[in-house]
Amino acid sequence: MDEVIVSMRGICKRFPGVVALDNVDFELRSGEVMALLGENGAGKSTLVKILSGVYERDSGELEILGKAHGNLTPKQAQTLGVAIIHQELNMCRHLTVAENIFLGREKTRGGILSNALMEAEARKLLDDLKIDIHPAQIVGDLAISKQQMVEIAKALSINARILIMDEPTSSLTSKEIDDLFRIIRTLKASGHGIVYISHRLEELQHIADRVTIMRDGQYITSMNYADTTIDKIITHMIGRELKEKFPRVSCEKGKEIFSVKNLNAGRMVRDINFSLYEGEVVGVAGLVGAGRTEMTRAVFGIDPKDSGEIILDGNVVKINSPEDSIKAGIVLAPEDRKKDGISTKLSLRHNYALPNLDKICGALGIINRRKEESLCNDAIASLSVKTPGLDIDAGTLSGGNQQKVVVGKWLARDARVMIFDEPTRGIDVAAKVEIYNIINKLKQNGIAVMFVSSEMPEVLGISDRIIVMCDGRITGDMLTKDATQNEILTCATNFESKMSAAAIQ
Repeated sequence: MDEVIVSMRGICKRFPGVVALDNVDFELRSGEVMALLGENGAGKSTLVKILSGVYERDSGELEILGKAHGNLTPKQAQTLGVAIIHQELNMCRHLTVAENIFLGREKTRGGILSNALMEAEARKLLDDLKIDIHPAQIVGDLAISKQQMVEIAKALSINARILIMDEPTSSLTSKEIDDLFRIIRTLKASGHGIVYISHRLEELQHIADRVTIMRDGQYITSMNYADTTIDKIITHMIGRELKEKFPRVSCEKGKEIFSVKNLNAGRMVRDINFSLYEGEVVGVAGLVGAGRTEMTRAVFGIDPKDSGEIILDGNVVKINSPEDSIKAGIVLAPEDRKKDGISTKLSLRHNYALPNLDKICGALGIINRRKEESLCNDAIASLSVKTPGLDIDAGTLSGGNQQKVVVGKWLARDARVMIFDEPTRGIDVAAKVEIYNIINKLKQNGIAVMFVSSEMPEVLGISDRIIVMCDGRITGDMLTKDATQNEILTCATNFESKMSAAAIQ
């Protein structure tokens, strides 16, 4: 234990127009969890990509297990015992658990591929971690948490001593997070070193031994977790004291703008009724699988409705597609921004322009470049998007700036209703505050705002009223000032008992 297994000194990395890493130091010891922290764009991902062989460094020294190395390829890093578990899991969904674990290193017997041998070795790896997954299961049929466990087993199958976990809890339930932390403790006890990247600072108390903090591509400090506080960590991350984590503005509640009546859509959206008002942010709480995202998709016209009405400014509107919704003035910042919110391979210019072609094209369908430039620059300025220019790919931006692009493309439409589904997932604490301020600004401008989040403190911190969902239905509707976490959790878990009690009455 306490053996230094990774030492990075004076690491520099430049991309066109951007200094991603500027003389960064980093150290990892065996048997510890090192939390690598910083705002989006601080350079965390670039640093671990150099360690795992994805990027080449421009300068600096790298030692792994006491030996100096030049720039690595991913295969070389893997051979040295470095494994990375990405936030977006990289798995072949149509293959079995065992086939994924040994992909590219398939086991053979007598020169013939042996599924039995791979399944036996996979079974041992899973049993050692106390993971209840059958090696013959198809990965695509597993929950995200189980897929993540398979990735960890895959890392151990290559004898990895150094595991990098990038936002591993972003899509997990509380029970699944507990299972992950149990496995992390097991890995620590066996001498593995774990680099843990997360924006959920409150969870570090359960697993972190030390923290390294980065800001604007530079190393700021390292310290024992026991010797610091979350407030001090945040101050180091953003370079100033963050006085208010959940800024909320007070507005007078105005008229009803939007309502949904008796909405049904598939198995997870059942008899939904709610209203949104001017000057009010309505939070939507509930456990994973409660139907929150399915409800937003049905309202926005992504998924077909079985029945129900959508009413905007007193008039029934027909929403059969996202195009209908956008034209009506109802817009959605979806849960998975990379999959559904932005086109990562297109430039910021094209991401802003695509949903607004009707506003920037002339009568012949030709884009008016002056209007396009003005629309894009206004969106970037109003949300303070950090970017070298309009023509870089949206996928190169940090998570927080990608989320601003998702929101910014809708601002030009003068929407009446803005629905946010998990808008702060995977972004840092300062970027979260910027998103909250955007929501407050929309609220002040009389736009109806719905805010879906799995984070209970966030729902309580930013919302004026809270809707709770369970099993595809709304089971609670309360003013935030009167709500407690226990009351919300009760509504989120006790639907069946509520129905039974109602039936008896």
